[in-house]
Amino acid sequence: MLHPLKKRATVLLSIATVATALAGPVAAAPAAERAAALRWTGCATPRYPTLQCASLKVPLDHSRPAGRQISLALTRVPHTAATSQGPLLVNPGGPGGSGRSLAGFIASALPKDVAAQYDVIGFDPRGVGKSEPALDCAAGHFAPVRPDSVPVDEATERANLDRVRAFAESCQAKHADVLPHIGTVAAAQDIEALRAALGAERISYFGYSYGTYLGAVYAKLHPGRVHRLVLDSVVDPGGVWYEDNLAQDQAFDTRHKAFLAWVAAHDSVYGLGSDPAAVEERWYAMRGALRETPAGGKVGAAELEDTFMPGGYFNGYWPNLAEAFAAYAVKQDPKPLVAAYERFGAVEPSAGNGYSVYTAVQCRDSAWPRDWNQWRADMWRTHAKAPFMTWNNAWYNAPCAFWPTEPLQAPDVTNADLPPALLLQATEDAATPFAGALSMRDKLKGSALVVEEGGGNHGIALSGNKCLDDKVSAYLRTGQAADATCAAQAAPKPAAATRAVPPSAGGAALHGLLGFRG
Repeated sequence: MLHPLKKRATVLLSIATVATALAGPVAAAPAAERAAALRWTGCATPRYPTLQCASLKVPLDHSRPAGRQISLALTRVPHTAATSQGPLLVNPGGPGGSGRSLAGFIASALPKDVAAQYDVIGFDPRGVGKSEPALDCAAGHFAPVRPDSVPVDEATERANLDRVRAFAESCQAKHADVLPHIGTVAAAQDIEALRAALGAERISYFGYSYGTYLGAVYAKLHPGRVHRLVLDSVVDPGGVWYEDNLAQDQAFDTRHKAFLAWVAAHDSVYGLGSDPAAVEERWYAMRGALRETPAGGKVGAAELEDTFMPGGYFNGYWPNLAEAFAAYAVKQDPKPLVAAYERFGAVEPSAGNGYSVYTAVQCRDSAWPRDWNQWRADMWRTHAKAPFMTWNNAWYNAPCAFWPTEPLQAPDVTNADLPPALLLQATEDAATPFAGALSMRDKLKGSALVVEEGGGNHGIALSGNKCLDDKVSAYLRTGQAADATCAAQAAPKPAAATRAVPPSAGGAALHGLLGFRG
C-alpha cells in the first residue's frame, strides 16, 4: 500500500444499522468449568480504589493441559450494578503491552452506568510484565548510540545485522523452553482459560492496536463465548506481520509529513519556516548532523527516529517534539532534544520485556523472509518513498529473520458466527492504516465500523472524542451498533516545552498506557 487509504469514509460506510440482541445478563459457566476459581485480593491505588488483583495458572502448552504451568497476572474493577453483563477483558496492544493498568483506566473512563455493568479485567499476556515467566532477551539492546538505521554502507548494515542476530540468539539461550509457546494463538487460548476461571459463559473484550488481532483470533477460536467485541485501531489480519510492517512504514512517513506541515503552519512559534518541504529538509539535515555528532552523546540518527516516532501515534506530542526540533535547528541548543529523547525515545530497562514479547509473538505468529536479500530489497524500495521510519522499523523487526522457532500459519479470522462487533478507526492512523479496518470489517460478518474522519491518532476511543466515546458506550450498554463517522478532534496548539501535553490534545492518559510500536 503506497499511502494510508484516504477515501472519504462516508462513501465507504453503509447506512444500515447492525441488528443485534439487546443487552442482558451473562449466565455463569457450568460448575465444571470453574475448577480454577480465582482468588481476588485488594490492590487499590489512590486513582483506582476498588482495584483487585489475582493470578491464574495456565498450561505452557495448551495441547498438554497437565504439563508445565505458567501464571498470568490479572486486575479487576468489579461491577457494581445489580445486574451484570459479565467480564470485560481489556488489552492495550503490543504485542508485549501490559494490560493490568488498563482495567482501572477503562472502568473510570466509561460512563458510570456502563462500567457498573461489567467486571473490567486487565491481564498481562503470557511472558509479559508480572506474568511468569517474563521474557527479557537482551538487556541494553536499545542502548544509545546505535548504528545509523539507514545502512548507507556495508559496515553499517553489518553492525545492525550483528545486533539483531545477537538478540535472537540471546532470546533462544535464555528462553528456549518458552519461545515455542509465545504467540497470538497461545494468548487467545489463555483468554479462554481465563473465561472458564471467571465462571462466565461469555466474555466481552475491548482491544486496542495489536489487541484487535488478539481479540479477533479469540473470537475465531471461540465465537460462542463472545458477548461484546470492541476493536480500536485495527490490525490488517491479511498482512500479519511482514506486510503489515511495510504498510506501516509508508503510513508513518505520511504522518510525519503531517507533523512537519503542522510545524510549518506555526512558523511564528517555531521559526523553522512556513513551507512544509523546507521544514522537512531541515529535519533531515538535523538527522544528518546527529549521525555525525550525537546530541549529548545519546541522540544519534536512530535515536532521533525513536524520539519522533511517537508523534505518529499521538499528535498531543507534537508541541514538545517541535520545541525540541526548533531548539536544535534554530538555537543550536541540543538539551531539549536530549530531554525529548529521554521522554519519548529512550527504552527503560523494564521495556526490554515488552520488546522481547513483541519479537517472540510476531516472529512465531507467521512466516518472515529468511533471506536477508529480500529484506534489503523491500526496505530500500520502501525507503525510497518513505524514508522516515522504514529502516528503523526494519531493524526493530529483523530478529525475525534469524528467529529460532519455526513460524506458525496465521489463522483466517473470517467469522460469521459472532454477535456484531464494533470497530473504530482513524482514517490517517499510521500504526494500523485504515485499509486494515476495512479488511477486518469484511471478515467479521455483521460488524459495524465507526470512522474518525481526518484523525491520525492510534487508539481513539476513550481519549476525548465524545462522538466516538458515545458510540462505544451505547454498544456496551445494548450490543447495538451502526456504521458511523465522527469528526476528528482539533489539532493541538503550540505549547511551551515546559508543559507536558497541551490540554487541547486530549487522550494523554490513554496513550501513556498504550505505549508505542503496538
